[in-house]
Amino acid sequence: MLLAGYCFGIRSERRLCEEVHLNLAYRWFCRLDLNDRIPDHSTFSKNRHGRFRESELLRHLFETTVARCIAEGLVSGQRMAVDASLIEADAN
Repeated sequence: MLLAGYCFGIRSERRLCEEVHLNLAYRWFCRLDLNDRIPDHSTFSKNRHGRFRESELLRHLFETTVARCIAEGLVSGQRMAVDASLIEADAN
């Protein structure tokens, strides 16, 4: 789900869960049936800030995904862009 969120610019984990709940394409990508429950947004935060914080799991997932995209010819892997924009958070 996080990968879909990053790809489609969904920055809020709460919003991501809402989108996956409503969007059939996101459900398909996440291999969720219509009857499957969507994880609660707090699950992502707890895992990201808790048990995965000291783990290299998310880095490994990201690097594997990028390597696969390079192998499939989707990206060259020669250039990198970094966005350091400051965006005011919407606490609502």
